[in-house]
Amino acid sequence: MENLATTWVGATAKQISRAVRRGDTTATQVVADHLEQIAISDPALAAFRVVRAGEAIAEAEKVDDQEDLANLPLAGVPVAVKENTPVAGLPTWHGSAAARSAVAEEDHEVVRRLRGAGAVVVGVTRMPELGLWGTTDGDQEVTRNPWALERTPGGSSGGSAAAVAAGLVPIAHGNDGLGSVRIPAACCGLVGLKPGRGVIPCDLGLDGWLGLTENGILATTVADATLGFSVMAGRAPAKLVQPERLRVGVSLRAPVAGIRPDEPNREAVAKASKALVGLGHDTITADPPYSTAVGLAGLATWFACAYREADAAGLDTRTLQPRTRRHIALGRFVWRRAVHDIARAQGPERIAPEWWRQPSSTRLRDYYRVEDAAGRRYWIYREGVAGDGRGGPPNWFIHGLLG
Repeated sequence: MENLATTWVGATAKQISRAVRRGDTTATQVVADHLEQIAISDPALAAFRVVRAGEAIAEAEKVDDQEDLANLPLAGVPVAVKENTPVAGLPTWHGSAAARSAVAEEDHEVVRRLRGAGAVVVGVTRMPELGLWGTTDGDQEVTRNPWALERTPGGSSGGSAAAVAAGLVPIAHGNDGLGSVRIPAACCGLVGLKPGRGVIPCDLGLDGWLGLTENGILATTVADATLGFSVMAGRAPAKLVQPERLRVGVSLRAPVAGIRPDEPNREAVAKASKALVGLGHDTITADPPYSTAVGLAGLATWFACAYREADAAGLDTRTLQPRTRRHIALGRFVWRRAVHDIARAQGPERIAPEWWRQPSSTRLRDYYRVEDAAGRRYWIYREGVAGDGRGGPPNWFIHGLLG
């Protein structure tokens, strides 16, 4: 790809940054190629809320002029930022004009880190109103899946996922409370990473959905996801190495009662398991026995967080979409009547005590409970992302949610 003479669209972030650092191309040329592709493809996709064409070219030229170009891990890489994250000079949209906040005076810390690594922000990507939904559609635009325009890219980081899957950017920023990176990654065939608690600066909204929300990355390769994650986490990019033989738990059990995976999803899990075995790893069935309290807690948190965020932002709910207004009204009921606290009290040790007490050879990971300065309790891994000791439980952070 480094020797392409026509366009850099479709190149990975690692390929682009390597070529820019070596002088095989310029950040300006790379960004221009991607802006041209955005102009061609995005009218059909609606991945972007705002495209910073002129500003991006000017910033790419500054990257080319930097004396430390050879030390920039994302030199010249076009990136997109989810629209609920402040980018200097732009409003922070939160999924709709009614939820939009004022023009940001400075970048969010993760945006600052991306720019500092040589990346160029070409635009901000769409999300559903207040990030509440697993699809990315609004009152004016519906974001489409590049693989099949009649399908959704998922949500709430659907705009970022669509942009990466279409090759409009090689990597994109997203954030995730109840699946908002992982759902779009699954819908669009991408690598999506929601890291453990506190690994990447969050600072979104009132309290990041009671601490559930984390900033993450969407990419087409594990190498690019690693690179983007490392930059946003403020770490030196790690070298990818082959893992030792792993024991991987496989489950088709949904945490919500009554939900069953369809045949295509079962086939996909079977193929993934077969691929892992083919690579020399072991797969075993590991089905935690979820109770109905899991679904109750998930719904209660979803509703309550919507109300709390809208109330803290001082939004006029009359201007929001009807479905959002209904959701916030239910959240007000849930929060004020302590339904949320009652649901959270049904902790993992009460939901499935036998499973949690099994030896780690069976349940695969050791968990332990911690309490933060605010008195909030969480179940977390003993081994977190990149071995830093902090990480989120599987199954959509359901156990931290229930803590």
